[in-house]
Amino acid sequence: MTVTKTMTLHHLGEQRYVGHSASGHQILLDNSPIKVGVSPSEALLAAVAGCTAYDVVEIMRKKRTPLAEYRVELVAELDDTTTPKHYRRMTVRHLGRGQGVTQETLLKAAELSHEKYCSVAASVKSEIVVEAALLPDPATP
Repeated sequence: MTVTKTMTLHHLGEQRYVGHSASGHQILLDNSPIKVGVSPSEALLAAVAGCTAYDVVEIMRKKRTPLAEYRVELVAELDDTTTPKHYRRMTVRHLGRGQGVTQETLLKAAELSHEKYCSVAASVKSEIVVEAALLPDPATP
């Protein structure tokens, strides 16, 4: 089964945009000289980190070893010698602790997320078809 997700982006001026999701939430993307939001490429990193974090927290909870403290640090290597620039490698570091939590169980949860559950990481690792299209001009009858 295919699930369709949507995001509508509105230009706010300069290189600043607000995205509206179908669920009614917003994200501010900003690549202007005076930034007040994250750049699109930073948003991608946050999406990968957030997706795997959701999985790891849930996996650890289901194993009855909930995390008392947890964070994800993502380090990405951006190849700026290509056009377009793109990420060559991402290292996602999971740091957490809690009663009964071992480095081994945390690593297994992280690996399970990256290999089986995290749709964002899976999308980044795969070939995604991205097409450009035009919407009809609403002013045109």
